[in-house]
Amino acid sequence: MSFISEFKEFAVKGNVIDLAVGVIIGGAFGKIVDSLVNDLIMPLIGKVVGGLDFSNYYVALAGQQAGLTLADAKKAGAVFAYGSFLTVALNFMILAFIIFLMIKQINRIKKEAPAAAPAAPAPTPEDIVLLREIRDSLKK
Repeated sequence: MSFISEFKEFAVKGNVIDLAVGVIIGGAFGKIVDSLVNDLIMPLIGKVVGGLDFSNYYVALAGQQAGLTLADAKKAGAVFAYGSFLTVALNFMILAFIIFLMIKQINRIKKEAPAAAPAAPAPTPEDIVLLREIRDSLKK
């Protein structure tokens, strides 16, 4: 089997296509969760703690002056941007929780689905039936 034909067989298998669709949808879902955290949740948390924006929390490592935004501080040198990390960690926690809920529902649906009834045995072929009748008549 040539390399190209092996690759073609691999690429058109259902699992590879399912994986590609999952990656694309996962990327889009990640953007939704990122927007949820950055645009809805973090401003509420900031409001609760006094109007602070977590994304601009950092420790200057290159002697930047105080009061700069994170972007300006990064331009001036290295920073320890723990606010960005908090935002990303919250993104991960929300995403993990949503995936957990999805998997939990899928497992619940699988448990509720009725098991398929066992298939009826295939009818015995006619030649086997005839051979059994001959055997039985010979025994008599």
